Amino acid sequence: MSFDLGSLGQSNREFLARRAGGEGLLIGSAWRSAAGGATFATLDPATGIETGRIAAAGAADVSDAVDAARAALPGWRATLPVDRARVLWAIADILEREIDALAELETLDQGKPLFIGRWAEIPGAINQFRFFAGQAMAIEGNSIESSIGYQPAGKQMRSWTVREAVGVVAAIVPWNSPLVLTAMKLAPALAAGCTVVLKPAEDTSLTALRLGELLLEAGLPAGVVNVVTGTGAETGAALAAHPGVDKIAFTGSTATGRAVLDAAKTNFKRVTLELGGKSPSIVMPDADLSLAIPGVANAIFFNAGQVCIAGSRLYVHRSIHDEVVEGVAAYAKAMKLGHGLSPDSQMGPLVSQRQAERVEGFLIRAKGEGATLLTGGERFGDAGTFVSPTVVVDVKPGMEIVEEEVFGPVVVAQAFDDAEEVVAAANDSQYGLAASVWTESLSTAHRMAGDIRAGTVWINCHAMYDAALPIGGVRQSGWGRDSGKQALDNYLEWKTICAVV
Repeated sequence: MSFDLGSLGQSNREFLARRAGGEGLLIGSAWRSAAGGATFATLDPATGIETGRIAAAGAADVSDAVDAARAALPGWRATLPVDRARVLWAIADILEREIDALAELETLDQGKPLFIGRWAEIPGAINQFRFFAGQAMAIEGNSIESSIGYQPAGKQMRSWTVREAVGVVAAIVPWNSPLVLTAMKLAPALAAGCTVVLKPAEDTSLTALRLGELLLEAGLPAGVVNVVTGTGAETGAALAAHPGVDKIAFTGSTATGRAVLDAAKTNFKRVTLELGGKSPSIVMPDADLSLAIPGVANAIFFNAGQVCIAGSRLYVHRSIHDEVVEGVAAYAKAMKLGHGLSPDSQMGPLVSQRQAERVEGFLIRAKGEGATLLTGGERFGDAGTFVSPTVVVDVKPGMEIVEEEVFGPVVVAQAFDDAEEVVAAANDSQYGLAASVWTESLSTAHRMAGDIRAGTVWINCHAMYDAALPIGGVRQSGWGRDSGKQALDNYLEWKTICAVV
């Protein structure tokens, strides 16, 4: 699959010349190379072409970034809420100005079709900053009428609470939707008065570096946000364990989330985790199939299935099972795979060779256990890391392909006979991130939404996001919530004050 870096927009060509040559750590207000000079290659996953070299931060670089964030903390925390809000709004305005270039850069780095970044994810990032600009001016405590009766004679007791920034935040984000997931950490942290050290994923660091430039342009003071790129094993581990970090905000795999928890023990950091999922899509017999079939197909094939809330378990009532599954398979077969910058591409590559091989391994083992691939399952094209959208049938509970998160364009379809049965199946998972129910019955929708154990349940839709809506999971899908006013709580501490007056 041919692609020429020269076809990128001018601003991105200039950006790559500035930042993809190894000088890509933002510490304070200065851009610099890693102390040891180490770099790693960043690739276009659709072609395998190297697009640049990224600085690989070591422990010394991470310490410098944490020190810069800690030095900036008193000033940023003392900044008036209206002034923090003004900076957040300015960030949103600049991102909107750069939306086309950012979408192009995200596609080059991650592989997703351009329309996903341009019309969904970059606007989503912009809205995070605008929403939390408002929240910055809505932080409040409480006055408490206490029952303390032993104050000095003739005096009174007054008690109240205030909310204060938790401190220095380590924001560690994944590679599947880099910019919007970064915004979901940065915006509430900055609104609360925290400072941040951002660690983007090794596979997708470019938009984080560009964002660092734009944050400075928006007037964010030096050291309030610092960017360190590198591997999870070295850079991420050093950041998570650093004693100068007060809180970790992590999105990624459940396995890595456990490692983050271990690192947080060193100084009892506060932790929020948005982890893996194996989300069910449930199609009831009265569903509007003209809505449900493309809906459940997009629930899994959007962004090549590299979405934590992807509808990777499809449960269809037996009376319509064959019609729905065949419809989803037809949808998969008709999808146009190609470079994300090609205007007619509907699905891009997986993010890396490593991820493509991981998905292939799941499919090989599924066939070995007796599953059937109704469509897809093969590599696509003569370059890049494409895997065709895949529908798996003839599965049984307990099979790996049913239980484990694949994180690729792979849906497992199963039939059910009644609502009680399918709710039990949906809840029979180590995960509990999201689910969708497709039905025209208001009563069925409400009952099932209440009975399914998941952080989010969509009705007749899937993956509908908004900055005002909290998202997160239960069980091994994580702790805490991103987005919504609830996310601000992740970055604030309660302080109680008692005074004799």
